[in-house]
Amino acid sequence: MCTAVTYGTKDHYFGRNLDLEYSYMETVTITPRNYLFKFRKVKDISKHYAIIGMAYVKDEYPLYYDAINEMGLGMAGLNFPGNADYKEEVSGKDNIAPFEFIPWILSQCASVSEAKDLLSKINIINLNFSDELPVSPLHWIIADKNSSVVVEQVKDGLRVYDNSVGVLTNNPTFDIQMFNLNNYMGLSKDAPVNSFSSKIELDTYSRGMGALGLPGDLSSMSRFVKATFTKLNSISGNTESESISQFFHILGSVNQQRGCVYMGNDKYEVTIYSSCCNLDKGIYYYTTYENSQITSVDMYKEDLDLSSLVSYDLIKGQQIREQN
Repeated sequence: MCTAVTYGTKDHYFGRNLDLEYSYMETVTITPRNYLFKFRKVKDISKHYAIIGMAYVKDEYPLYYDAINEMGLGMAGLNFPGNADYKEEVSGKDNIAPFEFIPWILSQCASVSEAKDLLSKINIINLNFSDELPVSPLHWIIADKNSSVVVEQVKDGLRVYDNSVGVLTNNPTFDIQMFNLNNYMGLSKDAPVNSFSSKIELDTYSRGMGALGLPGDLSSMSRFVKATFTKLNSISGNTESESISQFFHILGSVNQQRGCVYMGNDKYEVTIYSSCCNLDKGIYYYTTYENSQITSVDMYKEDLDLSSLVSYDLIKGQQIREQN
């Protein structure tokens, strides 16, 4: 399971937690402008926007989990089991496999508005990358500095939701996640007042009691509520350091710790990595489960006119600064 978030200070940020019980040896991967994107059912793209993100590179193809392009558009795929419904090919549509969806959008679109134009012609088809990599049931968040949308292809067809909170987790469908927020409208960052009864005296015996009832479990619906409350009440300074630190604190509110979600066969779901992308500057920041130090990769420090991928292995071991 996963959580994705958008955030804005002076600059604009986009990122996610990847929560799984295993890793595919993902890397921070830059796709330069002249890399040849080959698609299974639509025309290849040889010249496009440069992209940076987290990907599993297989047969020289970047299978992106989340990424941004040089125009400041970001996109992430999150697990959506039981609801994702991929279709057969349809004549007259852009038939895109799930693993191609992020490259298809980010290679061509500079904004959410442009992405919406492509989405009006898209049919996400039931096609895997290879026999060893079956189709993953996903839905997606797409965001720029002004807005975000959620894309879900379900049994009834493709649904595109405006995402006013800039948060996405997993099941249920996004419309239900948003409706569920009605149940928490009484939560507040402020101390509560006694509306229980005027006949008794009640005391705010602790700080933070305005948020009593905020979910703390690791289910996708609870994480949606908690991440949304945390993000919408979050305050940060405008420097890059303050902004990315606050972003990782927002994601940290819904991190998964080893041992709390048992998957069977001695496997536990954990937050394998957390990412924070500066949409304005093209910088990809990340932490991993074992390494809480923030690491950055700047796409503009590479030659973006190359035709081959550039990948950086994740720094996974804990980095400890010895002060004495």
